[in-house]
Amino acid sequence: MTTVAPPPRASSSPATAAVTSAASPALRASSRTRSADEEARTAVQSPAAVVMVRPHHFTPNPQTAADNAFQTDPAEVDATRAQLAARAFDEVTRAAEALRAAGVTVHLVDDERTDRPDGVFPNNWFSTHDDGRVVLYPMHSPNRRGERRTDVVDLLRERYLVTEVLDRSPLERRGIVVEGTGALVLDHVGRVAYVALSHRADRAAVALVCSDLGHEPVTFSATDATGVPIYHTNVMMSVASRFALVGLESIESTSERRRVVERLTASGREVVALTRAQLGEFAGNALELAGADGPVLAISARGWASLTTAQRRTISRHARPLPLDVPTIELAGGSVRCMLAGVHLPPLSRPHPATQPTLRTPR
Repeated sequence: MTTVAPPPRASSSPATAAVTSAASPALRASSRTRSADEEARTAVQSPAAVVMVRPHHFTPNPQTAADNAFQTDPAEVDATRAQLAARAFDEVTRAAEALRAAGVTVHLVDDERTDRPDGVFPNNWFSTHDDGRVVLYPMHSPNRRGERRTDVVDLLRERYLVTEVLDRSPLERRGIVVEGTGALVLDHVGRVAYVALSHRADRAAVALVCSDLGHEPVTFSATDATGVPIYHTNVMMSVASRFALVGLESIESTSERRRVVERLTASGREVVALTRAQLGEFAGNALELAGADGPVLAISARGWASLTTAQRRTISRHARPLPLDVPTIELAGGSVRCMLAGVHLPPLSRPHPATQPTLRTPR
């Protein structure tokens, strides 16, 4: 396991400092207030650290192919299994390096097991929260349930304040499933969970976890171009601190689409509407992170290339785009956001291996 701390944050860019110093005292105070508000929103919404899993035996998961229209059949790929695994290993390594260069702390964990084909997507089995809680989630596919790892939870305990590990995974034995922040796209500022209902996001499980977290669920139905329900909300939606990417075309109900847009705009976010074609390029599978010089948007290079000039301009007003090239990983039906488990936990002043949080498994 490896962790690299980000470099010190700059208080402002030279250009910003020059403008502020030339302004009136009232304007300077107003600028500082706005900047402080924006930084506060980013600090709550966008994590400065992530957990990534680097697979040694990557392959698209046959158990998830039935309901994941974004997944590619390995038979259609001109590469051996060993070649795919090597490429995926390199893609994760390069992505982690790029994030670190942007000032994001990356906890990179290797996975040498052969029975976790989707292990590269840790955001589905756990989430973290600023009150110190870690939530473990029930998974739909049996071979994904082994992705839950005590060593990852132990890593978090050593570096962050973990007050409780809330284990909702036993729900999967009753067929009640909600796959983490794949299913739940969270507005941490407004405490809202946006959810496209599917086999991976059961309404009852969504209600339970949202009650746990104190988030209001905003549920809707979303489909791809063939009418198949979109398997995870985070392939069609990303909520950043000041904007949101949303595949509005995929929400066929006019009332549900209007409700999503109204909730996002009421929260002060600019909505960037994505087409179904852009969702197919993984443009919606993105995550805003707190970098050394402000917010960065980690997004698939393929997804970024699919955006229009106007869409890119809107995003760039709020965050620096960080396109990451992960074509092999995308064969499994997920992209950059799926690879990143955000760390919202309060950091410890120094690692404390002896800290033991409460482990609670609700009935």
